[in-house]
Order: sequence, then structure tokens, then C-alpha cells
Amino acid sequence: MELIGYEGEIGMGEQAYVEWSRIDVSAAGPRCKVLLGDLNNDGRMELLFVQADGGIDDRYVPHQVIALTAFTIDGQLLWQVGEPRMDAGGPGSDYPVQIYDWDQDGSNEVLCVMDKELLVLNGHDGSVKRRLPLPAEYAHDCIIICNLRGTPEAQDIILKDRYRQLWAMDQDWNLLWSFKGNPGHFPYPYDLNGDGRDEIIAGYDVLDADGKLMWSTQPLEDHADCIWVGDVLGRGDKQIVIGGSVTVMYDRDGNELWRYEGSIESQHIALGRFMSTEPGLQIAGLDRIKRGDTGDKLKLSGRDGMFMLSQHGEELWKEDRKTSGWLTIIHTIRHWDSSEYDYILAYRRGGGVNPTIYDGQMNIVAQFTLDGYAVFGDLVQSGLEQVVIYSDQEAAIYGKLAPPPEAFEAGQQMDRRAIAQTKRLYSSTLYPGGEY
Repeated sequence: MELIGYEGEIGMGEQAYVEWSRIDVSAAGPRCKVLLGDLNNDGRMELLFVQADGGIDDRYVPHQVIALTAFTIDGQLLWQVGEPRMDAGGPGSDYPVQIYDWDQDGSNEVLCVMDKELLVLNGHDGSVKRRLPLPAEYAHDCIIICNLRGTPEAQDIILKDRYRQLWAMDQDWNLLWSFKGNPGHFPYPYDLNGDGRDEIIAGYDVLDADGKLMWSTQPLEDHADCIWVGDVLGRGDKQIVIGGSVTVMYDRDGNELWRYEGSIESQHIALGRFMSTEPGLQIAGLDRIKRGDTGDKLKLSGRDGMFMLSQHGEELWKEDRKTSGWLTIIHTIRHWDSSEYDYILAYRRGGGVNPTIYDGQMNIVAQFTLDGYAVFGDLVQSGLEQVVIYSDQEAAIYGKLAPPPEAFEAGQQMDRRAIAQTKRLYSSTLYPGGEY
């Protein structure tokens, strides 16, 4: 298979991937975001295409959902809620939607904000299970599912406006608490102290499960773009790594461990075991070197570049990018193949560079034939993760190995629980962070 448009070396010389399917998704409308989840309890994940409203300045006003369209992985349209529009908004910020079994009945629901209400939809047909009022007019920038009360599963929800306030709600839709601060794009919930309740890393502030401020970062500019939690140092405890104006790491008590200032804007970071020559975890980063002009964001003249840091924040390498493009998104992909090491999935690169999987030395592992946005997960419980690349017209599913024979057999709704959503999948955001 010929791989084109890359800027690194292709390792191993073997076939990089298999295209499982390519489906027509034009019925969902343009500028969609895709979420993955088992919507109909058939033991396979479906693709949920989400359209958001246009006509807003999403730097300041959060999106709402206007249409949702669910497809099987072989292209069958399962259901559609709302009416897709050609003037839908673009992904300049998050869309308020998640897939999760909120009521823990064994079937996933779709949670979304439409027409200033939080709707809880049945995953199998899109019908409305609950309608819930928003706690404030603009409390619909994103949906964060968390465990604030110490329940067996996460069943609390945090809503936020663009940059100022959070509202924490329980499953009965009681307001637990509210917090005003600088929460960044997508606050991350994690039980830092092991008490069974999530603390909330709300941008540059860390809150306890009751919404009380525990500690704040040392003075950082702008806001937090990306938050990760992991045992970076390999000593059995967790550290917090934040990408924003700089890349910085803290221990769970708020002590700054290191700060990397060798980037102009640390727009995205990703933790992983990317390199065999380095101990602990490494931090892949994306530096927004030069912002582009206004207009079509995927064809701009700006430039970004990837970089890699050691567990102690030392720069290991930096991409010398020659092509244009300044809106790259990166994420850790852990189970693309059987390697014990992780890879970096980079997409929305621009400059003619299609979505690409890189290893820890920035060698190309796979570069996909369709350009567009990306989402990934183990679609058929194969033990490996597949990558879905999608555009306004089509979506292509790629795997390292050929799909198992049953992957595209006619799915039947069975008396069984849906594939449980991983935290990564029910924490879907334009600004991917996570935990390792």
C-alpha cells in the first residue's frame, strides 16, 4: 500500500493497515463530530454523527446540537433526530454530547443539549427518555460525566459555559455545587486521593468532589487546553500534566514538578510509553507555532509542529515541519497493533498531510488514504483499536488487521448489556486529554 504525503520514515516496510469499510454519511449533513458507542446492544459500536448550530461566535457562545444521525459500521442508517442543515456550525469548540449508560440499565443513552434542554435519548432509536432544564442559559459548552458522590458508577454530570463557570448535577438533577474560575476547555475528573469520589481538574484549578478549591497552578497565561493524569515518573502515584500557554506537570498536592517553555502554545498533549529508550511515560505535544489567517481553517497558512518530552520535561525532539497547517490534534492510541509501546494519532494536520499514526521517534506507522477528522476505539471487541476517518461525505474504518468474520454480519439486538463505554469514549472532546 502506498503511503503518501508524509514527513517521516515508514517503519517495518509491511502493510500498514486494512480498510474495513467506507460508507456514505452525507445524510448526516456537513461539519459533524463523530462519537463511538454500542447504541443497540449488538456487541458492536456504532458511529454517531452530531451536527451543531451555526450563526454563533463559538469563541464566546457554546454550541448546541441540532441533529444526530446514527450509522452502523457497515453504513446502515439506524436513526436520525433533528434535521441536518447545510449552514451548521463548525468545530471551533466542543459539541455538548456524550454516549453513556447514565441510568445503568445496560443500554447506552445519548446525552445532548438541544433547544436549551439536556436530552437523554435511547441509544437504540433516539427516542427521548428525559428532558432536563439547564442550570443556566449558557451551561452547554460540554458534558462531563463524573463520580462526585461515591456511587458504584459515575452518574453525576458537570456542565460549563465557555470559560467561566461549572455546574455539578446529580442523576436526579439536583444542583450539587457551582464554581467560578478559569476552567479551560474540558475539565477532567479523576479520583486523585483514592476516596472513591472524583476531584475535578478544572483548568488551572483543582476542586474536591464538593466543588471546593484545593489548589491552583502557579501563574499560567490564557487557559488550559488539555489535561492528562498518569504515573509519568513511574513511582506508583499520579501526576497531572497540563498543556496551555506552556506544558507543566504537578503532583496531586499541587507542587510544580517541571515546566517546559520551549513551545509557543502547547495546544495538545498526550501521555504514553512512546519510546523504549526512555523510562516512565513520555509527553507528546503539539506546538501551535504560527496561527493562520481567517477563512477555511483546514487550508490556512499557519504552521504547527509536534514535540516529545521526557518524564522530567526535557525536550527529546521537535518536528521541523515544512508544510502549512496549524490545527493538528494529537492523541495517544494504545492498541493499534500488538506492540508494547504506544503511538501518536495526529489528524487535522492540513498542508496535504492526511491523518497519520506515528511512533515515538516520529516514524510513520500508518498514514490513511482519507483526510478528515478521526476517532478510534475497539469497534468489535477484537482486542485492537480501529481508526475512523470521516469527512462531510464519507467515513472510512481502518484496522491493523482484517476484521473478524462476524464484524459485518447482520447485527441483532440481543438481551444483553451494551459494550460498556470506556472513560475515554464518554469523555469525548475537541481537546482530548485523559488518563494513563
